[in-house]
Amino acid sequence: MMEECNSVASLIERLKRKAPAYLDLLTAETEEEFESAFSVVLEKAVHHLEKNKVNFAELKEEGLSGALAGALTIPGLTVTQETNSNGHVDLTIEADHCNPSRIKLGEAKIYAGPSYHIKGIGQLLGRYTTGREGQGLLINYVRNSNIKAITAKLKTEMDAKLPENQTELCAEHTLKWSLVTKHQHSSGEIVAIGHIGCNLYV
Repeated sequence: MMEECNSVASLIERLKRKAPAYLDLLTAETEEEFESAFSVVLEKAVHHLEKNKVNFAELKEEGLSGALAGALTIPGLTVTQETNSNGHVDLTIEADHCNPSRIKLGEAKIYAGPSYHIKGIGQLLGRYTTGREGQGLLINYVRNSNIKAITAKLKTEMDAKLPENQTELCAEHTLKWSLVTKHQHSSGEIVAIGHIGCNLYV
């Protein structure tokens, strides 16, 4: 009986029930599987900020990113702020116990128009990203009304300009009010970035 309770199969069953996101992250074999599992965790974290937007109304970018980092931290993910990667990147997300290692870098901005957003892309790609990391994140804390229209305008602007060596038109992200772009990086790699909208309008 004791052996049965302590079996690997029993542990996996418990993980499926109690921590499915952790199990999906841990067992991801491809970048696509990892991104799919991570998106579930990210959506919950963004939703946490949105549900508490009145409580977070006085916070600046650093405070909002601290709240986001706390909400993203689950067993299997280590999330730190201002970690050094050729400068102090807003968020570093590391999947524990993964082989190959999976690291995501994130820049976070209180949204102030397409030009400011594009500067954030430049920071993330030009300063922090080495080309070894997985899909980057650019979090938009949107404090204006109509985040849907804001995201559509951002997409139109980026599709027209293809900034920071963007290689193709923006794609839809699985999360609402969010986009995915691909960029030619100085390493020679094509680096994807998820542009994640967070509705903090009060």
